[in-house]
Amino acid sequence: MPNFLQRFSPTLQSLDVGGLRRNFHINVLLRITVIGLTIFIFSSLLNETGYTITTFGLLIITILQVISLIKHVEFANREVVNFLNAIQYDDFSNSYKISIEGKSFQDLNEAFNNVLEKFREIRAEKEAHHQYLKTIIHHVGIGIISFDKQGNVQIINNSAKKLFKLNHLHHIDKLSSISPELVEKFKVLRTGSKDLVKINFDDEIIQLAIYAIELNLRGEEFKLVTIQNIHTELEEKELDAWQKLIRVLTHEIMNSVTPISSLAATVNGELEYLEERNEPIQQADLEDIYLATKTIQRRSEGLIRFVSEFRNLTHVPLPKFRPIKVQELFDHVVLLMQNDIDDEQIRFNMCVEPSTLMIVADQEMIEQVLINLIKNALQALKECDEKPDRHIILLAKQDEKNRPLILVKDNAGGIDKDALEKIFIPFYTTKKTGSGIGLSLSQQIMRQHKGNITVHSEIDKGTEFTLKF
Repeated sequence: MPNFLQRFSPTLQSLDVGGLRRNFHINVLLRITVIGLTIFIFSSLLNETGYTITTFGLLIITILQVISLIKHVEFANREVVNFLNAIQYDDFSNSYKISIEGKSFQDLNEAFNNVLEKFREIRAEKEAHHQYLKTIIHHVGIGIISFDKQGNVQIINNSAKKLFKLNHLHHIDKLSSISPELVEKFKVLRTGSKDLVKINFDDEIIQLAIYAIELNLRGEEFKLVTIQNIHTELEEKELDAWQKLIRVLTHEIMNSVTPISSLAATVNGELEYLEERNEPIQQADLEDIYLATKTIQRRSEGLIRFVSEFRNLTHVPLPKFRPIKVQELFDHVVLLMQNDIDDEQIRFNMCVEPSTLMIVADQEMIEQVLINLIKNALQALKECDEKPDRHIILLAKQDEKNRPLILVKDNAGGIDKDALEKIFIPFYTTKKTGSGIGLSLSQQIMRQHKGNITVHSEIDKGTEFTLKF
């Protein structure tokens, strides 16, 4: 029987080498057949005498074949596990050869390869997109810094490095050497918050506008802060504002000083002439001198009034905030302006939507703003007395974010584009009479209420002022 085992072993080896790996299904069937045949021979020789060694050998062969069958059946599971591990650890470098073990394994390997190829494409696209965004961030003109909850910096672009004169920044606290206030602002600002910080950097005053947004990425909190140096822009705006103000002040002062100087010189010359002739002053000359001094007095008082108005413009009191019903505010303003409206025979409409609309403001200051706007509308409509259906509309409503708005509209001749850009400049006016401080004062009052005033005008159609709270 040892000859039988010698003949049987090559057969098993040939099955395993030549055919067992060719087709999974055939492989499994052949293995089961061989196991069955081995068990049959083992059972036949179990009770035969003289075959103890052969029987033991067949038992070992049977056990090995069963183990081999189990491993072969688990081959597909191992492939799936390896595939899932590759995905878990982002290892898409493997590829699966088209199997010769049958169509099911071919389909499985093709599916594996397709999925891995798709992941490789997604990774390449993601990396390209990341590099694209990284390039944009580093070349944008505004400084950008991103850091985590502990202050560790993930991103600092070239503009931020250039602004703070840094080659790199690992932790946000390192900026404390430049400005502790700036670092504190970075940490306390919340999403959508913005602030202005003035820092002294290398003996240079820099005004920074900072804006923050909080992010949550895979459970970890980050903060993205943008920093912009607006010092130069502010200086240019401030210089431009001063130049406009100086031009207006110079114009107004010269308008008063020139006739005063001229009349004073005339009176002085007349008095010197009379003194040289040593003649008594005639009644006609006295009247001329009296008229001249009266004019000098009137113009001087006008100049004093102008300076006083300028002083009032620069000392606007702080508002005393309290809840105000807009309907009651309108009723009070209309009561004050009713006589002027009736005298000019102008139709006046008032509307509050909703009727319960409230604002938090200083009532007297907002009344002053509305009175200024209504007076401007009345004066504009007075110059259009030939226009039919002259009217003023006083309207209160809410915008799309439920913030209160107050609008003052008229259908007068409108304001041309050049004048529209200057109407909020102190002492600038398009009217024949007026100080030119009403709109500027109104603008300051609205700013103190954390709001603003805007204007829209069309020639021959009218003007609309909007108060936003």
